[in-house]
Formats: sequence, C-alpha cells, structure tokens
Amino acid sequence: MSIAGEAADGAFKVGSLSGLEDADPASGRLVWDWPRSIWNMGFLAGAVVLAPIFFSWSGVLIFLILSGFTLCVGHSVGFHRRLIHRTFDCPKWLERTMVYIGVLVGMGGPLWTIGLHDIRDWAQRQKDCHWFLCHAKPALADGFYYLNFRLVFDRPPRFDAGPGIGDDPFYRFLQKSWMLHQVPVAAALFWLGGWSWVVWGVVVRVAVCFTMHWYIAHVAHRRGHQDWHVDDAAVQGYNIAWLAIPTMGESWHCNHHAFPASANHGLYPDQIDLGFEFVKLLARLGLARNIQLPDNLPPRSALTPLTARALSVAAPGQAALSQTRPST
Repeated sequence: MSIAGEAADGAFKVGSLSGLEDADPASGRLVWDWPRSIWNMGFLAGAVVLAPIFFSWSGVLIFLILSGFTLCVGHSVGFHRRLIHRTFDCPKWLERTMVYIGVLVGMGGPLWTIGLHDIRDWAQRQKDCHWFLCHAKPALADGFYYLNFRLVFDRPPRFDAGPGIGDDPFYRFLQKSWMLHQVPVAAALFWLGGWSWVVWGVVVRVAVCFTMHWYIAHVAHRRGHQDWHVDDAAVQGYNIAWLAIPTMGESWHCNHHAFPASANHGLYPDQIDLGFEFVKLLARLGLARNIQLPDNLPPRSALTPLTARALSVAAPGQAALSQTRPST
C-alpha cells in the first residue's frame, strides 16, 4: 500500500485502541459479567412477568415513544454516530445531552459502550476473530452469552476513549451511575400514569432495547444483502431491511462496515435511516456541521464493491482503487 493509501485508510481505523501489534483478537476466555447479567436477566424477567399484569394501551404508547426517542437521539446518534465515530461536529452541550439520553436506553455507560464497540470492530476487521465477537453461535446461545458474559483476551489491546471523552467528568459520572438513571424516569412515569407506565416505559423498554441491540448485532453479522466487501476481515456486515425502522437505520450494517465514519447508514433512496434524518434536522437548526458521508471520505483501499450501485455513493477515487483487485 502506498503512503497515500495508508493515510487514507487511517480514517477507518479504530482510534481508541493501541498496542494492536501484540494484541490477539482470537484468543481469550469468557467470564460471567455479573452486574450486567443480573441487570439484563432481571429486566427480562420483569418484562415477561409484569407486562401482561400492567398492560394498557397508554403504557404501550409510552413504551413506543420513549424507545424511539432514546434509541434514535441517544444511542444511534449520540453514542454511535457522534461519540464513537465522530461523524459530525456539534456543541459540547448537545453532545452531552444526547449521551445522557443514550444512557437512558439502559444498556450501559458511555465509556463501556465505546470500549465494547471499538474492541468488537477491531476484532472483526482482522483475519481471525473470537467466536464471541463473530456472533458465530446459534441465536439463543449467542444471546445467552452476549447478555451474561464478557470476553477477556489473552493479549488484549489497550483502550483509551481519548481527550474530551475519557477525561470528561460528566461521562465518567454517567459511567459509574448509569443504572440509577432509570429511577427518575420511573418516578416521573409513575406520577403521570401509574404503574402501567412504569412497567412499560422502563422495564419493558429497557429489556426490549438491550435485547434488540444484541439481536441486530447477531443477524447483521451473519447473512443478508451486501453492496460492499471489506477485504481480509473475519466478519462482514449485512443490510437487514426489515430492522431499519426499529434500529433507527443501524441495520444497514454492510454500509456501516464499508463506511464507519459516515453519518448516513442508509446510503440508497430505498434505505430508511431515521438516525441520519435526526442528524439532518440538527444541521438545519445549525447544531450539526462537518457531516461526514461516503462521498467526502477518503477512498478505502480494503473495500471491494459488489454491486453496480455501490460506487454511486463512494468517494472520488474509490472506483480507481477498486479496479486494482478482483471483485469477490
């Protein structure tokens, strides 16, 4: 690879990790992640038992509104597109607000989320990857391990969320206290709508959101439609159309693997991406700028187009790079 190619591909590297020369993405052991396991299984059990008892149509509506709001603004845009991938710039107060809303989803704190995401992305881009990070087991087994265990590498990379994140006192506070932030939500819902709103607006919502987060990670790394192939990667991403709306566009996962620094995951006219629609709304309000898209990112040498429409959204120069190697 040329020096220019190395510089261009630097835009696609996982920036929070170091010591990768000695790290091994395929060797490690699973240990019981007891705080997260108790949290996840407790909410799942609570949702199964309490949802029928406290069913109401207003509770279901609260579940849908809060799930959509927290997943879109908090997780998809705040956590993923802003904090992890820096796909657009925005004021710090807005970033912190969206990250707080992401904590309300109920999956984890911001530093844990970045570390989990970046280590998984790094491992999946290698030629070999531990089965836990490949989502290689059948769905029920994969879900059991994902929601209850964590992987301890034999030779792990070093993680540092970086300046403005890892040293941010607010994010460090959220990381330590993320479980507690369901309490004020539950109190407000009880005051407004009673126990039905608490059960559906907190217990069912949190259980569904973290289960769906695992499920999209499972299915979008196993099979589906592809427009791009990431060369030499142990795990490919796939586009899962029927999950596009509930995941706020995160299920266009082949597109995301190809262009991780892009704020837009739904790259083609028929691909709904509600997360990117929110980014565009922020831009219209003057709150988002420097929005990164495939056509203004540098060409990526380790990317092979698989369909004719693929290059219609790619950076200038991607076609020339693609012609230097055979399509898969």
